[in-house]
Amino acid sequence: QVRLVETGGGSVQAGESLRLSCTVSGRTDYPFDISWYRQAPGEQKREFVSAISRTGTTRYAESVRGRFTISRDNAKNTVTLQMNSLTPEDTAKYICTYPGFSGQGTQVTVSS
Repeated sequence: QVRLVETGGGSVQAGESLRLSCTVSGRTDYPFDISWYRQAPGEQKREFVSAISRTGTTRYAESVRGRFTISRDNAKNTVTLQMNSLTPEDTAKYICTYPGFSGQGTQVTVSS
């Protein structure tokens, strides 16, 4: 069993930054990627944002590449998503996932 809890969402102006954190509990030997997805208001589909492997290999969606940075601290079982130069198009609920498991999500709202 894996539990994921996201923190760090909020409301900001365009151009500002936010840092999201995902704390993973339940098992500490998770071999698969921890990923961030987002779900925009009114949308049912989740959009891939970024992922990081246990060894630190990262992946990004083209829409966030160069603005977002994902990192992980295996000792603290935490994955962080640093989001810079935010735009209104980044407004969404951000959800941390591990295969078969998802957190509740944290809301990010960016106003112009």
